Amino acid sequence: MESWHCFLLLCTLSLVLASEEQTKNYDNNLVSFLRRISPGLLVRDDPFLTSGEENSPKELRRHEVSVTGQTKDSSANGDTNGAPGPVVFTKEGQIKGVTLDKAHVFYGVPYADPPIGPHRWKPPRPVSPWRGVYDASYPRAACMQVCSGPIAGECPQIVSEDCLYLNIFVPMDVTFGSPLRSPLPVMVWIHGGDFIAGSASKPLYDGRFLSNFTNTVIVSLEYRLGAFGFLVLGKDLDTSHAGNYGILDQQAALLWVQRNIGVFGGDPSKVTIFGESAGAQSVSLQLMIPSSQPLFKQAILQSLPFSIPLKTRHDALKLGKDFAEQTNCTVSNIACLLSLTPQAVLTAQMKTSSKIINPFRFLEVFETWGPYIDGELIKEQAVAAFLKGHWQKEKPVLLGTTSEEGVIFAYGVFKRPVSAVESSIYITAIFKQHALRILHEYLPLYTDADHRDMLAQIVTDFIFLCPSRRSARTGTSEGSRVWMYVFDHVVSDHRVWSGLTFCFQHACHGAELPFVFDSFLVANLTLSLPEKLLSNRMLCYWGAFAHTGDPSSQAQQTTFCQEQRLPAWPRYSDNSGWQVMNLTVHSHAQVGTRNHVCDFWDQLGIY
Repeated sequence: MESWHCFLLLCTLSLVLASEEQTKNYDNNLVSFLRRISPGLLVRDDPFLTSGEENSPKELRRHEVSVTGQTKDSSANGDTNGAPGPVVFTKEGQIKGVTLDKAHVFYGVPYADPPIGPHRWKPPRPVSPWRGVYDASYPRAACMQVCSGPIAGECPQIVSEDCLYLNIFVPMDVTFGSPLRSPLPVMVWIHGGDFIAGSASKPLYDGRFLSNFTNTVIVSLEYRLGAFGFLVLGKDLDTSHAGNYGILDQQAALLWVQRNIGVFGGDPSKVTIFGESAGAQSVSLQLMIPSSQPLFKQAILQSLPFSIPLKTRHDALKLGKDFAEQTNCTVSNIACLLSLTPQAVLTAQMKTSSKIINPFRFLEVFETWGPYIDGELIKEQAVAAFLKGHWQKEKPVLLGTTSEEGVIFAYGVFKRPVSAVESSIYITAIFKQHALRILHEYLPLYTDADHRDMLAQIVTDFIFLCPSRRSARTGTSEGSRVWMYVFDHVVSDHRVWSGLTFCFQHACHGAELPFVFDSFLVANLTLSLPEKLLSNRMLCYWGAFAHTGDPSSQAQQTTFCQEQRLPAWPRYSDNSGWQVMNLTVHSHAQVGTRNHVCDFWDQLGIY
């Protein structure tokens, strides 16, 4: 044991003794590694996309502009070219959707006025009414973003500052114009992407299948990203731009759902919000925000990166100052900043994100652009709020992770093997005084020369699994109804799809998404019969939760789901032996397989 401690101390010492050039390489790799741990597999690099104002088709621009009330154009108030589709009357005006396979769809419905011109870096405004029939037969532009690297092929092709839209999917058996016998539950999806990328209209999130099979109304929403959604300028909250606009956008969309979803057949008193990765972070924040309390009934959090810290106000102000310097404006010159083109904002955002920070303060590189603790809307870190009971504990929660969240990050960053010494240096830089205990816990389990698997497991345990488990146990002790899962299946078809390589036959970050949405058809992936059964069961669990607040409930489920013979999913509690649902081809409830490891992280006290 003494020699083992000596080895650990030698690893720690190597961080100090490394040459200047070696240290620089370690710093660069570690910054990249930490960024990859954040909720989107993104590389902040050269621009891949430009603004929709520059590249979107003229007809799309005319339509988008016309429905915002800025100009009028006949293409905005047409009859969807006479194509068949359902028509509804919202509080803002008449909308015509389109009937597709499996569902009626209303694409690109505005829920707030465009945050452009003087309204950039302002809270969302209620959407202005329009005259005529709004054409909801196609998706609108995604919010401003850039991305490259592994997921570049999945980026939205048209982006714009005018992006506050949502999509609505309604089951085929809903007859518009006739009163429903019973309004349907509503599921509102918040996409992930590190708060700098992603789109509600990504094929991966096609809500038609989930809506049809579960007999629910599905809503997916866009929200401002990056500097457009989270820039903080100045120290006076009354006169400066306070940030967290992306979170306010989500709130505005939920309020729109409350006011309008009834005409689409949805029940505003049965709204479930759900999201994955940064989307799950968004869900956790909405659970913490008191003003969001009446906007939804329950929540599903998929792969919530609990241990990634939100920025403090100090860090957010520093980021805003660095951003302004990149634009040759000052933080106090709002007119200068508002005059920037969308592309100039993106360029400054990327340059600010790519700066190397103090090598002993690596946590600052997590989610460079994203929510911050402003003291009003968001008052504390999510994991702290859940451990202290500062969230809407009366609401049912379904919470889970994949079994190997960290694989896609570790192997995505490190293209070559990582030695024991190198991995020890990274761990020391991240965890500082806790490094020896962490290395003592993990190093003996990994005897191969390549230690990327060890780094991947630490990411899984520290950022995703263990803080989720601790939060769930704290919540249940205070009377909350919580169900936990681990997605533990590897798809037999290992092609790259939607930015997800199924991780060298691992059940990695995001691997559950096509199963939840049953979106394999749009990806042209081939599933085995057991895999199709798993997808069907997950559809039904999510649907049952939306209907009743209990994923195992058969009440009000569709015949399709009743025929699935779902394995019982017990509530997560000490009475059930802290059982979680293992979602694989042979789904079953089980006691958590890494409880001893999570006990270690709990005792370490560093979430």
